[in-house]
Amino acid sequence: MKTKPILCPERLRHVPRQFSWIDQRLVRDGHIQKRSPEALALYLFLCTVADAQGASYYSDTTAGKILSFSSVQLRGARTELVTAGLIAYRSPFYQVLSLEPKPAVAIARAPEPRSGEVCSVGEILRAMMEVAQ
Repeated sequence: MKTKPILCPERLRHVPRQFSWIDQRLVRDGHIQKRSPEALALYLFLCTVADAQGASYYSDTTAGKILSFSSVQLRGARTELVTAGLIAYRSPFYQVLSLEPKPAVAIARAPEPRSGEVCSVGEILRAMMEVAQ
């Protein structure tokens, strides 16, 4: 494992007393690539203002002002995050949800050769396609 240099040791980050953090799986599991800039801005805002349980109750008016969003933009971003399973919302409460681990992908198995027989590439590919569906 590579050791990363500490470029500015006097400014090391620590979890602040008010508890605010963002899960690295947002990037690793591809959530960030699938979201609009507005949804990502709202997600960052909610992660920043949420308590340790992910709960926040900023009003739409206040959140919209802070993010410079119209009410339509805010509703769209919120709907996108709810649909993606990143937040829960019941007016006026938001909850940033834990990022669920990626579902395990079934491993495709090649057909078992019968008594020393060779499997064709086609048989192997068909078996892989069956697992993928």
